[in-house]
Amino acid sequence: MTAKPKIPRQPMGEQSAEERIKNFNEVPLGYDEQAARLEASRCIQCKNPKCVEGCPVLIDIPGFIKKIEDGDFLGAAAVLKLENSLPAICGRVCPQEDQCEIKCILGIKGEPVAIGRLERFAADYERASGKISVPKIKKSSGKQVAVVGSGPAGLTCAADLAKLGHKVSLFEALHKAGGVLVYGIPEFRLPKAIVESEVDFLRQLGVEVTPNVIIGKLFTIDELFKKGYHAVFIATGAGAPMFMNLPGENLNGVYSANEFLTRMNLMKAYRFPEFATPIPPLKRVAVLGGGNTAMDAARCSRRMGAEVHVLYRRSRTEMPA
Repeated sequence: MTAKPKIPRQPMGEQSAEERIKNFNEVPLGYDEQAARLEASRCIQCKNPKCVEGCPVLIDIPGFIKKIEDGDFLGAAAVLKLENSLPAICGRVCPQEDQCEIKCILGIKGEPVAIGRLERFAADYERASGKISVPKIKKSSGKQVAVVGSGPAGLTCAADLAKLGHKVSLFEALHKAGGVLVYGIPEFRLPKAIVESEVDFLRQLGVEVTPNVIIGKLFTIDELFKKGYHAVFIATGAGAPMFMNLPGENLNGVYSANEFLTRMNLMKAYRFPEFATPIPPLKRVAVLGGGNTAMDAARCSRRMGAEVHVLYRRSRTEMPA
């Protein structure tokens, strides 16, 4: 490891609270090239990088960061996409602070390298340049795989199988691919154009993406095998809501987070009547829960002009969000 001058972790600009409460635009604004290179220069290029151990897909983190430091931003994106086909999404919504960044050596006595922000920068730079790199795809295996569900698990599985040379068909029940990325996570955290771009990348890998197909209704699993698929990966997620069996749960104005966020995000209720799905006028809203989904529902409600109260059964320090 080479000693480097102490450079503070680079902040990322964002919309002020006063501004973002009025819109659903993305809150963080991302790094510019100068900030990205300066942040990347903080990485000490460990010989035994613990950050890689903390990454669920084992991205070559020092490798892509070094590319950014050297100004090779497209090269950084290419390194990312060797192991991760969704870098623009992961750079925004992965819990880096609990995975790769928590392992960063710099974090022992100071602040870790902003790995997630750098991942987002490299992916966004490549998308803006229009020079999308596609990893080398292995020779066709002659095998066909059906992937049921196009959320994070389905997208990741489809991309990895396609790189291995398998023919992949991705089936989605809704009219847009992306699963929770499009129906659950709000626009201000993850713009839907980003998700569409990552899904388009899968198409470039050769994945056939088919929306509006409910497996179990249109085709059964047995019928997929009869159609010639050699394997089926079921990635249906946890889309069904859990209720608490309280009196009044079925009254008008009581929503599961799933329905509320689907109306707001996938169906764009916040732009009604431009889009057909409405949400009732929100004046006072109680959100039951303290996780990320609860925070998404609370912030959507606040942006719609409501007075919002978050009710959680444990202490503030125990809130999962």
